[in-house]
Amino acid sequence: MTTPTIERAVATHSKPQMNIVIVGHVDHGKSTVIGRLLADTGSLPDGKLESVRESCRRNSKPFEYAFLLDALKDEQAQGITIDTARCFFKTAFRDYIIIDAPGHIEFLKNMITGASRAEAALLVIDAHEGIRENSKRHGHMVAMLGVRQVTVLVNKMDLAGYRQADFEALKADYTAYLRQIDVEPVSFIPVSAREGENITTVSAEMPWYTGPTVLEQLDLFSSGGQLQEKPFRLPVQDIYKFTQSGDDRRIVAGTIETGSLSVGEEVLFLPSGKRSVIASVESFNTPARSTASAGEATGFTLSTQIYIRPGELMVRPTDPQPQVGTRIRANIFWVGRTPMSPEKEYKLKLGTAHATVKLAGIVSTLDASDLRYSRTKQQLDNRDVGECILETTRPIAFDLAAENEATGRFVIVDNYEIAGGGIVLENLSGGETLLERHIRERESHWETGNVLTSDRERVNRHRAKFIVITGRPWTGKRALGRELESMLFRNRCSTYYLGMAAIEHGLEADLTKHGNHAEEKLRRIGELARIMTDAGQIFITAVDDADDYDIETLKRLNEPNEILVVNIGKNDFFRTNPDLQLDSVDDFPEAVDLIAHLLISKEIIHDYQI
Repeated sequence: MTTPTIERAVATHSKPQMNIVIVGHVDHGKSTVIGRLLADTGSLPDGKLESVRESCRRNSKPFEYAFLLDALKDEQAQGITIDTARCFFKTAFRDYIIIDAPGHIEFLKNMITGASRAEAALLVIDAHEGIRENSKRHGHMVAMLGVRQVTVLVNKMDLAGYRQADFEALKADYTAYLRQIDVEPVSFIPVSAREGENITTVSAEMPWYTGPTVLEQLDLFSSGGQLQEKPFRLPVQDIYKFTQSGDDRRIVAGTIETGSLSVGEEVLFLPSGKRSVIASVESFNTPARSTASAGEATGFTLSTQIYIRPGELMVRPTDPQPQVGTRIRANIFWVGRTPMSPEKEYKLKLGTAHATVKLAGIVSTLDASDLRYSRTKQQLDNRDVGECILETTRPIAFDLAAENEATGRFVIVDNYEIAGGGIVLENLSGGETLLERHIRERESHWETGNVLTSDRERVNRHRAKFIVITGRPWTGKRALGRELESMLFRNRCSTYYLGMAAIEHGLEADLTKHGNHAEEKLRRIGELARIMTDAGQIFITAVDDADDYDIETLKRLNEPNEILVVNIGKNDFFRTNPDLQLDSVDDFPEAVDLIAHLLISKEIIHDYQI
């Protein structure tokens, strides 16, 4: 049984690789299925089959194909697979890595590790013993890990007399269960692994079955393809600036996860949205080249100099695009010392991006130690696998794990230790974010006195305003903010300057709750601005290297009051249009004068004197 796709691959000698995980209840025959595949495809080392048969004869044990796979001595003694084993074989169409994930519940954590690297799954159920609780839980586990191509092998059909009625009854029952957890099986195959029925050749014992054999089904699974064939993805690790001997290169460096890129191609950086064109490919102590591919740690120079931060994802705009958002549905395996709870902030690391993240909700959990399933838990305990809703405090770029594993997997850090890992299932951005919910709830409980805003404006002789001065470090932002405060104060304005560093105190002791210093400082200055502007003040602050999202966050936190942005130096914003752009601050009175005229034009102040 072949398809046009398989025939084309054979004709062009293309040999993609695919990872398959095999799971199932203990003693339902997983290892026997794999052993039979290895033996029947001629994939065993010379003499291996004969040596195992001889070992069984010497020890007066009946030969089992599972012994071909069980490499550990205690595995053969116990008769169960206790660690994740990998084996390799080939068909004319594809190279395979078969991951034998343990079925015994004590070793389910290893099964999770195995399934997390798989593109498809074989789930083995004993036709004679029937569907067991572990059969259901393993199906749920595979689904939670994002493996959507599932074929069910109904094994030991010889013990069921090869009866079609038994096979169809089990198929109906298990299909109904899988649909409850949103899994649509690719196929059900009746097999007898011990006898070799429907493994690599069509069974004469079951003429009523007309579908593919196990070997044919493997070749029918769709694969994500080789890393070089996938869309280009480079998580930006750093940006290096050279200055010696007239070298003025700015090199964007990182490791290419998937795809390839050449000189002259346009690139897009996400989540910032900035674009440029590749000017050169850079690498250390190698000949000059014009292309770089997946797996290479390399650098690129750009034809136009743009300011980007480490953690951006560099992509080709003509490729299928990654997702960008702050809210995701994900599956997490939690190994933290303390439970993962909604009250605490964590650090999420995806590629080179770091973001503060909170647990916004739990859909379901499965305890890896005893396979208990729950839809009511409010936290993830140690060894829980949970389908969760996570929300980051700023946008990140990512792929769904099913589409690109390299940029769809993440780890979660709690108090400087890796406490969990997971895969992205869905982008849920677009609804109300935690920040928006916080602002909505804050405003609903905002209690004011009897003094009206119009009364404050009449007495102060000016309107309230939040002025944010931003730019690169050492551009004079803070000095300008203080000079602006002095000028406004001399002109009898109610004004106050506060630098970001002033709210640093107290954060050190709060690090267990807040995962990112910079983001928490930004949030606090925004909350303070809401109070100060509501009190009728012209509140001034200075922020280093603010990006679009920083400005948007400050605007939202200060709502319903207004914000004014002054940018010093190069304008690296993508969406934000600063109210005032200053190339430099060489003359503070002149810069203050420009800001004052801007405030007059916007009717914030009426007049002033330097």
